Amino acid sequence: MVLLQLDPFLNELTSMFEKSKEKGSVWVTLKRSSLKSKVQKRKLSSAGESIEYRCLIRATDGKKTVSTSVGAKDHQRFQASYATILKAHMTALKKRERKDRKKSTEAEKKEGTSTTKS
Repeated sequence: MVLLQLDPFLNELTSMFEKSKEKGSVWVTLKRSSLKSKVQKRKLSSAGESIEYRCLIRATDGKKTVSTSVGAKDHQRFQASYATILKAHMTALKKRERKDRKKSTEAEKKEGTSTTKS
């Protein structure tokens, strides 16, 4: 797995969103990772050293996969840039259909009274 630097990753993510604007999806996963094997983790923990965890971010559109690793120092800057990209490319989402609260509560009351009489 090849890890990109933050700026090239964000550029690739932007291009993925633009390519999938008409049709398709982009999946982004974030998870905690130390980027070390289990054996190395055991050695560090037995030696009493602390393990530095990073955030591993992967993005795929089904054809292409890109990934990066973000440390604690760069986390705030990355989150701000990531949020800007998401806000810019979430234009295709549909508005939620809201139901009238009065009608729904009246319908529930009628159903509740009819079931208690039966």
